[in-house]
Amino acid sequence: MSMTDDPTVWSSAQTTMISSREVEEHLQMADLVPAVEAAFAAYENGTAQMPPKSYIDLPRYNGDFRSMPAYLETDEWEAAGIKWVNVHPDNPERFDLPTVMGTFVYTDPESGYPLSVMDATTLTMKRTGAAAAVATDHLAVSDASSLGIVGAGVQSYAQLEAIAEVRPIETVVISDLDDDRLQRFVETFESEFDVSTGTISEAASCDVLSTVTPVESPIVSNDDLGDSTHVNAMGADAEGKQELETDIVRDAYLVIDDFDQTTHSGEINVPWNTEVIDETDIDAELGAIVVSESPNGDVRSQPTVFDSTGLAIQDVAAARVVYQALDGIGRQFDLTS
Repeated sequence: MSMTDDPTVWSSAQTTMISSREVEEHLQMADLVPAVEAAFAAYENGTAQMPPKSYIDLPRYNGDFRSMPAYLETDEWEAAGIKWVNVHPDNPERFDLPTVMGTFVYTDPESGYPLSVMDATTLTMKRTGAAAAVATDHLAVSDASSLGIVGAGVQSYAQLEAIAEVRPIETVVISDLDDDRLQRFVETFESEFDVSTGTISEAASCDVLSTVTPVESPIVSNDDLGDSTHVNAMGADAEGKQELETDIVRDAYLVIDDFDQTTHSGEINVPWNTEVIDETDIDAELGAIVVSESPNGDVRSQPTVFDSTGLAIQDVAAARVVYQALDGIGRQFDLTS
């Protein structure tokens, strides 16, 4: 499973530098969604290691750093690496830089050799979409053809691209407060889908709903949802953030990606920390759903919610897809000389 068992090869081993553009070109959703699904299965089966995400707070710069290492082994491959990511909300205005940037070091598990250093900003965006697609595939009704998205930022594009891989999406309703972002989204996809702008309630009544906003006060209510809407709650990534009214996560079939992360900073963090919900309200982790190929059709006939915080195993799986797709093509250098 490692790069090679021939020690002579390591004398000429090279590290590949991979840019954001190259990640965009080589990280195809058709390959990424099954890779992320395999990562969730490995995590459930105990063949993955993922220490808790660590934070370095930088209040003087209104930002923070986060480190996310992981190793995982599937039936067919193994992979390891670490993502170093920042969140600096003032970056666009102060430095003309993205709020979130990341770097991923993809590493051979057997030798520890750094096989690649790649941009992780696009990597993160796409693997987040892929996680929603995995959850949608297991939780949404099989003939789901309409997708609502609340928030027209960069993640909205990944949500549509990924979810369209697992469901026959025809109609898309996008909701946002920014008219320019709405127009860009519609213009991007209007040749492929029946895309329209709408209210949050109109988006939430679709077969599938993805919420990708940074709000701290709930904007989606129980009354907004359709009878069997599947919700991908993707926006909450810090304490105090919440996109869905508490009644939704309390009443729906609730699936999380990781207990520690979701209770700390996921969609459920506010009702959890105020003791409005507890463990009895959490129905499953996504890895268990993937491995058991559950839930049954009865669950899909009611609203379902996937609380996603983003896991390091997803980054490792995505980095492997990129590295394998490049297959030695790219800028290479000897990092260890």
